[in-house]
Amino acid sequence: MALIEITLPKTIAKALRLPASSPRRQQLKVLKKLLKKARFTEFGQHYRFDEILLSRHPGKKFQQLVPAHDYSSIYKMWWHKTLEGKRDVCWPGRIKYYALSSGTSEAASKYIPVTEDLLAGNRVVMIKQLFSLRHYDDIPFSNLGKGWLMLGGSTQLQQSKGYYAGDLSGITAKKVPFWFTPFYKPGKKIAKMSDWNDKLDEIVEQAHNWDISFVVGVPAWIQMCMEKIIERYKLKTIHDIWPNLSFFVHGGVSFEPYKKGFEKLLAKPLTYIETYLASEGFIAYQDRQNARGMKLSINDHIFFEFVPFDDENFDAEGNMVANPKTYMIHEVEEGRDYAILISTSAGAWRYMIGDTVRFSDVDRCEIIITGRTKHFLSLVGEHLSVDNMNRALQLASEELNVSIPEYTVAGIPSGTFFAHHWYVATDDQVDPQQLREKIDKHLKELNDDYAVERKSALKEVYLDVLTEDKFMEFLKSKGKVGGQHKFPRVLKGNMLRDWEQFLNPGIKAG
Repeated sequence: MALIEITLPKTIAKALRLPASSPRRQQLKVLKKLLKKARFTEFGQHYRFDEILLSRHPGKKFQQLVPAHDYSSIYKMWWHKTLEGKRDVCWPGRIKYYALSSGTSEAASKYIPVTEDLLAGNRVVMIKQLFSLRHYDDIPFSNLGKGWLMLGGSTQLQQSKGYYAGDLSGITAKKVPFWFTPFYKPGKKIAKMSDWNDKLDEIVEQAHNWDISFVVGVPAWIQMCMEKIIERYKLKTIHDIWPNLSFFVHGGVSFEPYKKGFEKLLAKPLTYIETYLASEGFIAYQDRQNARGMKLSINDHIFFEFVPFDDENFDAEGNMVANPKTYMIHEVEEGRDYAILISTSAGAWRYMIGDTVRFSDVDRCEIIITGRTKHFLSLVGEHLSVDNMNRALQLASEELNVSIPEYTVAGIPSGTFFAHHWYVATDDQVDPQQLREKIDKHLKELNDDYAVERKSALKEVYLDVLTEDKFMEFLKSKGKVGGQHKFPRVLKGNMLRDWEQFLNPGIKAG
C-alpha cells in the first residue's frame, strides 16, 4: 500500500481516456482479487468464479450467477459447514475465529467468519485512517504517540471445537501488532477480563497511570467510563487526569444524542472521528475534518453493492426479497437510502449486513448511516428512519436544552389505528408533553410521509421519560453490557415484549 496515492490530473486522465480516480475500477479490482483467491473453494466452484473472472463484465456476471444472501440463507447453505471444521467452504483454509454478533434486536448470536485476510485488510484501513489525520487542522501530532484507550469486548474468547468466538473488538485487540502494544490501553491483561463491571473498575483504578490521547469505542460506554473516573478521583473534567486527551474515535450509533452530555465531561474540545467497523469488516471511516459522511473502503478488501431500501426490494418487516435490484458504486445516487451487500476476504458473498446508508457525496464515495433494514417504523406507510428520529430528537433537545443520550421507539396499536411510543433517557428536568410535541413537529417537517399519516392512520404519539440507568439496566438484563453493544432505536417482536415486561414487571409477557 502506497502511503501517498498519486492521482492523475483530470485533464491528462481525460486525454488518456482514463478517469482520474475511478471507484468502479477500484471496486472491480477488489472483486477480481476476491474471486481469484476463492475460486477453488466449494462456494467458488458452485457459483463458477472462473467463468466470472473470464467475463468482459465481471461485476454484472457476478450479480447474475451469485444470489444475494442474508445471514440465515448463507449460514444455512454454507457457513454452518465451517463451524463443523470443514475447510475451503467460502474462503480458503479453515475458519479459526468468529465474531459473535446479535445486531441490536435479535436474541440468537450470529457467527460471522473472521479470517487473517480480513483482519489484515482491516489493519490497512486503520492505518489509512490514521494517515488521514494529516488533513486535519490544529492536530497535536505529538499526541499520536501517547495512549489509546480502546474500550471493546473481552479478548477472552469462547473456545469450541476447532475455533474461537467473541466480539470482533476482542478478536482485534487479541491480535494487536507488537509495535502498537506500548500505546494500547487498557493492556492485554485487563482487556482479557470478561466481566464488564470488573473491567471498568480496573480501568478506573489504573486511569491515573496512563497518558491517554485517544479514546475509542461506543459513546455510551466511553461516557460511562469517563464519568466513573471523574467520580473516583473527584475531578471536574476528564482532562484533569488526561490533559492530552484530544481524539474520540466512535462508531456504531449516531453520536449526536450523546454529544451534549459527553462534552460536560471535557475541559476542552475533542476531535471527533467517525468509523464504520462492523463484525464483517472495516467498511468506512471519516477521512476529512468536519466531513458529513465517511469514506467507503473501496480499494481494500470489500466489494460493495447497494440495494435501494424501498418496497420493491424489502417487505414490511425489512426482509430483502429473493432477487433485489442492486447497484455498483458508480451507479448510486445521492440522497437515496440503500441497504449494503458486501463480499469480503472472509467468505461473505453478496451478504446483507443489515445497515442502511445514504450517499452524502457520490464523487468522494462518502456515506452516512441512516439506520438498519429492520430498525425503521412503517406501520401505515410513514417510512420513518433512524436518521429521521435522531435528527428530530437532536432538534428538540437543543430547543429544550436537555441531554438525551438514549431513546427507543415502538409501533403499537391505538384503538383501530396505530401509534408510536417513544421512550427517552435524560437525567435533566423536562416536560414530557412538551418534548413529545416538539419531536412530533420536527418529524412532520423532516418526513412528508410521516406528516401525511399523522393526519390519518397514525393517530397518536406517546412519550415516557426514563433515566439513562434504566436503559443500561435493560441491556445488562439481556447480557449486552459494554463493548460494542448498543440500545436498539426501534423495538419490535420479542425485544419489545421483553422491554415492556422489564418496565412493568407485574405484567405477564404476552
